[in-house]
Order: sequence, then C-alpha cells, then structure tokens
Amino acid sequence: MLRTQFEEELNKLHNQFYSMGTQVSAQLNKAVRSFVSHDRELAEEVIATDKQINDLETKLEIKSLEMIALQQPVSSDLRTIITVLKASSDLERMGDHVASIAKATISLKGEERISVAEEDISLLGEKVKSVVDASLNAYIQGNDKRAREIAEQNTTVKNMSSEIQSKILDAMKDNTETIPTGKEYLMTLVYLERITGYAINLCEWIVYLNSGEIVEL
Repeated sequence: MLRTQFEEELNKLHNQFYSMGTQVSAQLNKAVRSFVSHDRELAEEVIATDKQINDLETKLEIKSLEMIALQQPVSSDLRTIITVLKASSDLERMGDHVASIAKATISLKGEERISVAEEDISLLGEKVKSVVDASLNAYIQGNDKRAREIAEQNTTVKNMSSEIQSKILDAMKDNTETIPTGKEYLMTLVYLERITGYAINLCEWIVYLNSGEIVEL
C-alpha cells in the first residue's frame, strides 16, 4: 500500500472513531433525558441503539488489527492505530453504562420517584456529556494539553455526584417507599461517574498518541 493510501486509511479510522464517539454522546443525552422525564419509549430507543455501538467497536477493532498485521506500521502510525483500538473499547463501555441508565428508567416506571434529585441528575448528565464531547474534540485536534485539562473535570463530576447522593439518601430515610427507587438513582450516579472515567481514559490515550507516554490522569 502506498503511503498516501495508508494515510487515507488512518484518516478513515480517525473519522469512524469520532463518529462512534458522537453517537455515544448523543445516546448519553437521550438516556439522561429519558431518566429524568420518565420516558420509557426514549429509554427503549437508547437500549436498542447499544448494539449499533457494539458493532462499531467490533469494526474498528477488526480494521485496526488488520492494519497492524498487513501494513506493519512504525512509530507514530502504530500509536495512532493502538489509540483507536484501545479508546474504541472505552467508548463501547461508555455505551454499556448509557444503556444501563436507560434500563433503570424502565425499571422505575410506576415507582415512587425522588423528584428533588432529578434536576440535579439532569445537570450532572449535561456535565458528563460536556466532558465526553471535550475529550472527543481533543482527540480530533490531537491536543494533549487540553486532554490534561479535561481530566481535571473528574473532580467536579465526583463532587456533584456526592451532593446528589446525599439528597437521595436523605429522601430514602424520610420515605422508605423510595428505597427501591433510590437504589436505581444511586446506580445511575455510578454509571455517570464511570462514563466520565472512560472519557478520562480517552484523554490518557491522547497523551499517549502525542508522546508515546502512558500516563494516569
């Protein structure tokens, strides 16, 4: 394969990865909306789309391994392919947690809700989505400095989650009928934190892509 053809293949790999990331971000937005608005239909749509995200990850994995095996890329090219291979796995896991939020929406249908926490969960969802989107943009730009800055948002997400957790626990104490509901709310906070964690993983892969250095942000 000529160098120009190889670069075109790398470009396609980048674009496919970014497309997968934007799909995960869009599904995250829908999942949180379905949760706070009690929209079962929207939740089912998110769950159905999870398979598409899984399929995209499989295609990226196969293409990445093919390029490594057949082209024997060196140095920075190899780092690019490895980054896509590893980071697409992180996106797929984000998608799994997004689907779990949607499943929680369905589980809660007809149950006693904790309205005091729902607006805050909506805001947390927006924050987590902004971290995911910023990570994807930093990837496209190859901006490792920006990636390091984004990783610092993890603390903000954890603090927001902790405050919401306190509200949920207080509501569960005040009204024992909300205990089954509260468990789903608490798990939704966990899912959102984990999605943020995988976005930070992407930031780490951006640093690796630029420097070859494996870091923990």
